[in-house]
Amino acid sequence: MSSLQWQQNSILIVDDNPNNLAVLFDFLTASGFKVLVARTGESALTKAEYSLPDLILLDVLMPGIDGFETCQHLKAKDSTKDIPIIFMTALDETENKVKGFDLGAVDYVTKPIQNEEVLARVKAHLSIRNLTKKLQDQNEQMQQEIADRQLAQVSLRQLAEQLEKRVAERTAELSDTNDRLKQEVKERQQVQENLQKSLLELQQAQTLLIQNEKMSALGQMVAGIAHEINNPVNFICGNLNYVRDYTQDILTVLNLYQKHYPDPPVEIETKADAVDLQFIKKDLIKMLDSMQVGGDRIRELIFSMRYFSRQEGLEMKQINLHESIDSTLMILKNRLKFKPNRPTIEVIKKYSSQVVTVECLGGEINQVFMNILANAIDAIEEFSIQGNTDEIKPNPYLIQISTELSKYNTVTIKISDSGAGISEEVRGKIFDPFFTTKPIGKGTGIGLSISWHIVVEKHGGMLRCTSIPGKGTEFAIELPIQQQVRDITASSPQPAGY
Repeated sequence: MSSLQWQQNSILIVDDNPNNLAVLFDFLTASGFKVLVARTGESALTKAEYSLPDLILLDVLMPGIDGFETCQHLKAKDSTKDIPIIFMTALDETENKVKGFDLGAVDYVTKPIQNEEVLARVKAHLSIRNLTKKLQDQNEQMQQEIADRQLAQVSLRQLAEQLEKRVAERTAELSDTNDRLKQEVKERQQVQENLQKSLLELQQAQTLLIQNEKMSALGQMVAGIAHEINNPVNFICGNLNYVRDYTQDILTVLNLYQKHYPDPPVEIETKADAVDLQFIKKDLIKMLDSMQVGGDRIRELIFSMRYFSRQEGLEMKQINLHESIDSTLMILKNRLKFKPNRPTIEVIKKYSSQVVTVECLGGEINQVFMNILANAIDAIEEFSIQGNTDEIKPNPYLIQISTELSKYNTVTIKISDSGAGISEEVRGKIFDPFFTTKPIGKGTGIGLSISWHIVVEKHGGMLRCTSIPGKGTEFAIELPIQQQVRDITASSPQPAGY
C-alpha cells in the first residue's frame, strides 16, 4: 500500500524514552500513519480507550505498570482486546517473548529499533487487522441477510398454511397456484441453505487467511496440487495404452488395405501424398511413446510432491531418508537445470547402505532439506554471477549429499555446495530468526531458523554449518535413529558451529 492508503490507520506508541518516541513518531508519520504517543502504561490505557488505535507499539520496561501489565489490561477490555500489540523490548530471553505472546501480543521488535523492520511488521499486522475487519463486516452483512431470509421464509410459510386451508374451497386453478407457492418456498429454503453454506465457507476462509499470514502452508499446497493433477494424469496415462493398441489396429487395417488395394482412387492417393501418410504412420507411434514418457515423468513428479508434502501431525514415524532427499531434489529439479547465465548444477549423492529409516516427522524433515538445498542453489548462482570466467573454479556448479551411520546410533546427512562460502561473522548468525544476506524480496531470514528448531528442539538432533570463503559451505544434520521420550524446552539457536 502507498502512504495515502495508510492515512486511515492510527498507531499508539507507548515508550517512556522521549528519544524513541520522537524517532518513531517522525518515521511513522512520514510513512503515512496517524500517530498517537504515551509515556506511561496508565496514559496508554486512557488514550487507547478513547482513541481506539488500529495498532499499539508497546515498550516493556516502563515506570509504573510495565508493558506486560499494560497489555493484560488492554486485553481484558472488550473495547481494546482486539487491537494488535507489538512489544518493543531490549529483553531477548525466550521466556519474555513467550510471556508477551501469552498475554495476547502479535509480535515483538528488539531494541535498538530498526525503522524499516518496524514499518514492515506494522504494515503486515495492519493488513491482517484490516482484512479481519473486512471479513467481520462481511460476516455481519451475511448474517443480516440470513435473518431477512428467515423472516421472509416465516411469512411464506404462514401464507402457505392459509392457502392450504382454502384448497378445498378453491378450484383446480387455485390448487396449481398453491403448488407453485410451495415450490417457491422450497427454492427459498435452498437459498437459505446456500447462504448458510457460504457463511461457513467465509468463516473457514477467514481462519485460513489469518493462518497463512503467519506462515505459508507449503506442504498442504503441494499435496493439493499433486492430488488434483494425479487423477487426470492417471486417466491420460491409463488411456494411452488403449490409444496405442487402437492406433496399431488401425495401422494394421490400413496396411492390409494398401496390400490388397495397391491402386487406390486418385482422390485417396492425392490426399495420402498431401498429408504424407507414410510419415504419419511412423511418427504416430513415436508420438504416443513420447506422450507415455511425459506422462510417466509427471507421475514421478506427483509422487515426489506427495511424498515431500506428507503430514504426520505430532506423531513420529519411520521415514526413508534417501527417498525424502530424492523427493526434495525432484521438486527442485527445475532450478538445477541449465540456464543462460550458468551450466547445469550437478548433484552427487553418496548414500550409505547402512542408512535405511529414521524415526522423525517426515514432512518437517523434508522442509529442512528444502531450505538447505535451496540455499545451496542460491549460493552457487550468486557465486556464478559475481565471478568472471578466470576466477570461478573449474567446476563450481556442484552439490554433494552424503549419509552415514555413526556409532552413537545417529544418522548424519551432509549437504555441501561449491558456492562462494560465508564469513565467520555471518556463519555465527545464520540460525538467528530474520537474519539474511539476500536482497529484499529474495529471503525472509527464517528458513534456517525454522530448520534449527525442527532438527534440534523437535528431534533432539544437531545442525552444524562449516564454511571456507571461496570454497563453499557444508551443512551437517545429525538425527537420532530412534526418538526417546524427553522434555523439550524452548531454547535459542546455538552458534552455527555448535
